[in-house]
Amino acid sequence: MHSPRRPLAARLPAFPWDAIAGAKERAAAHEDGIVDLSVGTPVDPTPASVQQALAAAADSHGYPTTVGTPALREALVDFVRRHRGAPGTIDVDGVLPTVGSKELVAHLPFQLGIGPEEIVAFPAIAYPTYDMGARFVGAQSLPLDLVALAEHGDAALPDPAAVSRIRLLWLNSPSNPTGDVLTVPQMASLVTWARERGIVVASDECYALLPWTVDEVPSVLDPRVNGGSLEGVLCVYSLSKQSNLAGYRAAFVAGDPALVGELLAIRKQAGMMIPGPVQAAMATALGDDEAVAAQREIYRARREILAPALRAAGGEISGSQAGLYLWTSFGEDAMVTVERLADAGVLVAPGMFYGEGGGSTVRVALTATDERIAAAAGRLEHLERP
Repeated sequence: MHSPRRPLAARLPAFPWDAIAGAKERAAAHEDGIVDLSVGTPVDPTPASVQQALAAAADSHGYPTTVGTPALREALVDFVRRHRGAPGTIDVDGVLPTVGSKELVAHLPFQLGIGPEEIVAFPAIAYPTYDMGARFVGAQSLPLDLVALAEHGDAALPDPAAVSRIRLLWLNSPSNPTGDVLTVPQMASLVTWARERGIVVASDECYALLPWTVDEVPSVLDPRVNGGSLEGVLCVYSLSKQSNLAGYRAAFVAGDPALVGELLAIRKQAGMMIPGPVQAAMATALGDDEAVAAQREIYRARREILAPALRAAGGEISGSQAGLYLWTSFGEDAMVTVERLADAGVLVAPGMFYGEGGGSTVRVALTATDERIAAAAGRLEHLERP
């Protein structure tokens, strides 16, 4: 008798955002409408230059390539050299476009050949998809305090014996959700520790061009971090935030040419290709620094309205050095905060979505229109303190 099939979907936790569906309904009932600050989806227009490039490439009758067009690959190399501190030695063999960054995060353990009994490590408070990627291949998830790991090495591990099973270490700087930024010494220490143990380092740097209270956001591609070698390191990057390209699914991975080659081989077999018109649009977006700078200033203005309003309502903002979120605590359980703000028509994400350490914190996104951000600030001014 055959054993019953156990669907993968049945082995996954519930989708987190379902937990705040009731709060969303209450917020939507506000007389002036909901201000949804729970997700980081862009609301501003895609740059005109990118829209024009997309339209010009609309006659795309042939299959696109997984590796990307020559123009896109050169644009990727130029971008990581200019903005992520990549050495001049990096070339087109060290870059690869991906169908958005979430797809790569979710499937990187699979594409690296990680399997059951092996470990994927990531920040203790983190984007849930790092954990999902481990679950998809039956690997073990290991949330870690990366600052402690950088300072103390194996001694910072809950079980030092587990180090022999770690195959992938995720960094996320700037962090989603906390906005914390790792320093050059911290990143360098983590890369050295991982290399000595044969662990691949993947650094999710999707918010890097949105700094607020730091002078720089270092990259794993920077020689100050990697010692002048890209061996064993990958930088994961997205244009969704800085260029409002979330709907285009335009992202890339860059780093160790040998690892990039492995990913390319798997992705070709699976037909994981960015549509041709999107590749053309992406190449344009990578070179449009003016549009990126303008968008950053839009978010800066929204942050300067929302942050003081949260503080005036009794919130304490921690981290939030870069990126699109204000990591805020009102000194109470996160779901209590979610419900209180929902009653004022403002929806935020509870911190426990991102790990046990987020139980008293909420993530407040800057991704709402100027009018909605102003509305949220006005409502927070009249919010009763906890």
